[in-house]
Amino acid sequence: MASAAEQMAANLSWGALGKATDLRQRIFFTIGLLMVYRLGTYIPVPGIDGSALRQFMDSATAGIGGMLNMFTGGAISRMGIFALGIMPYISASIIVQLMASMVPRLEQLKKEGEQGRKKINQYTRYGTVFLATFQAWGIAMSLEAGDLVTDPGLFFRAACVITLVGGTMFLMWLGEQITARGIGNGISLIIFVGIVAEIPAHLAQFLSQGRSGAISPAVIVGVIAMVIAVITFVVFMERALRKIHIQYPRRQVGMKVYDGGSSHLPVKVNPAGVIPAIFASSLLLLPVTISTFSGQQTGPVMSTILAYFGPGQPLYLLFFAGMIVFFAYFYTANVAFKVDDVAENLKNQNGFIPGIRPGKKTEEYLEYVVNRILVLGSAYLAAVCLLPEILRNQLGIPFYFGGTSVLIVVSVTMDTINQVQSHLLAHQYEGLIERSQLRGRKRTGAKTPTRR
Repeated sequence: MASAAEQMAANLSWGALGKATDLRQRIFFTIGLLMVYRLGTYIPVPGIDGSALRQFMDSATAGIGGMLNMFTGGAISRMGIFALGIMPYISASIIVQLMASMVPRLEQLKKEGEQGRKKINQYTRYGTVFLATFQAWGIAMSLEAGDLVTDPGLFFRAACVITLVGGTMFLMWLGEQITARGIGNGISLIIFVGIVAEIPAHLAQFLSQGRSGAISPAVIVGVIAMVIAVITFVVFMERALRKIHIQYPRRQVGMKVYDGGSSHLPVKVNPAGVIPAIFASSLLLLPVTISTFSGQQTGPVMSTILAYFGPGQPLYLLFFAGMIVFFAYFYTANVAFKVDDVAENLKNQNGFIPGIRPGKKTEEYLEYVVNRILVLGSAYLAAVCLLPEILRNQLGIPFYFGGTSVLIVVSVTMDTINQVQSHLLAHQYEGLIERSQLRGRKRTGAKTPTRR
């Protein structure tokens, strides 16, 4: 039998959005800050040769240039102040999370509540500055080597590094404001908006290629059908759960005896979400970016990297898949679903899995179940990320289309919708409480005290 909360959620009407004033304000606040982000992608870094950069990016649209555009919302093609995007912050936060599960000092900070969380956030910001500075310096040197700068020299490099690092830090602050005062996860929404903003232009370019005869109608229909199938598959897999039955024994509290209950522990097929794909993409992004911008000025090492680890190359696909599988297991075991912590929490709550002893045996059983689930979860992540890469190179699609972007768009959309529904459900609860209080006053004949 469904609970009261589940019945209310099933009967939830989106028409209640007009009555939820606080939710409306949060949505407008989020849209406003995202518009600021989109405006910043059109403000160029000083000292860039716009015409040379445009010609270069037009030739690189289907390769790494398209990948960078997809993650930065087109800022890299215009070399805007947000050209680095939010990826340095994401990389720093993932690194700090992984270190927090392995370094005792950071692990202790995680258990110190709000103060520990603030300290870890401070370390993440320091890491963001370091990674952004490193990437910005590499991009500045590559732009000079590729003859894309009007006045090369130390002044340009310093201006480029300061501008790009400042843009990344501003985006980090923007994401935190959206998370605190808006709706949804701010960092994820920034990436989401950057990806979605480039879809109409790429779609128009794709269809124009079909009208000119460069791409056959069968390929266009096939790509559209594949996108729909991949989105459907991602939604299905992201909602898939393995429910582990949990039993709670009868307990006595004072003079009252509470009957034992049963519940379930939900384990997602993909507990790590899009983190493995994002982290693998960010690791592959920097060396290929430097090689691409440097053009013919690259040395033998960078030329080899570009030849063997360019998008669509066999070694690139193999390395990409291997990193996705590795980070899926590593991030799940150390951050997303720590079996020792889950087993300890179940033991402290007097819960147990039927037929499994609490403590070490429960931990071993959970590890066995999660590892088997991750075989399917990591294979799903690798397939979704690699399939568009392979088809894009085989079919000659004239823009970058990646499975990582599909994962991000679908996951962020589902998460934002869930948060909106939660706010609407809370608003509905508040309305029910107010009506029940009014009915109680009418029945008792109590008068509402007037303020003087």
